[in-house]
Amino acid sequence: MTDNTARTGAESTGSAGPGAPERAPRRPRADAQRNIDSLLDAAKAVFGTSGVDAPAREIADQAGVGVGTLYRHFPQRSDLVKAVFQHEVDACADAAPALAAAHEPAEALEKWIHRYTEFLAAKRGLAKALHSGDPAFDALPAYFMQRLGPALGSLLEAAAARGEIRADIAPEDLLYAVSNLCMPVTDRGVGYSRRMVGLLIDGLRHGADTSRSRP
Repeated sequence: MTDNTARTGAESTGSAGPGAPERAPRRPRADAQRNIDSLLDAAKAVFGTSGVDAPAREIADQAGVGVGTLYRHFPQRSDLVKAVFQHEVDACADAAPALAAAHEPAEALEKWIHRYTEFLAAKRGLAKALHSGDPAFDALPAYFMQRLGPALGSLLEAAAARGEIRADIAPEDLLYAVSNLCMPVTDRGVGYSRRMVGLLIDGLRHGADTSRSRP
C-alpha cells in the first residue's frame, strides 16, 4: 500500500495516522442531544425520589423516550450516574459568569452559593452510588473541584476587590463549609440549612476591606 493510499484510507475511516492528533469526537445530533438532556433531567429527579437503583423504565418514561434510547446513551448505570453528576456540576459552574454579568459582585456571590446548595441537594440523590467504591466514579471529586473551584474563585475575587467581603477566603474552604452546613439534620427541614448558609454568607463580610467600597 502506498503512502497516498494509506493516507486516504485513514481519512476515509476518520482515524489519524501514526503521531497525528486524534480528532475531536463528534457532537451528538440535535435530536440525540435533546434525548440526552431529557434523560439526565429525568434521572436526576428519579434518583432524588426513588434512589439510584430505580428501574430504567421509570427514568425512560419520565424522559419520554424508550428504554433502548436510555441504554444506547448510557449502557451502564454508572455511566448515567456519572453523567448526571457532571451535568449538575457543569450547570452550577456555568451559572457563575451569568450571575456575575447580571448582578453586583456580592449579590452574584450570594446567589451562586444558594445555587450551589441546590446542586448539593441533587448530589444527595446520587450518594449511594458515589460512595459505592465503584472505580467509575474515582475521577469525579477532581472534576468537581476543577469546575467549581475557579467558578467560585472568580466571584470571591470580584466581591473582595470591591471591599464587599474579606479577601482571605479560599474557594475550596467555602465549598466544603457550605457542603457541611447542608448535611441533613434530624428533625430539621431544608429551611434550617438555608438559614445556616445565610449566616455563613453574612460572615464573609466580616473583615472586609471597606476602603475599596465604591462611594
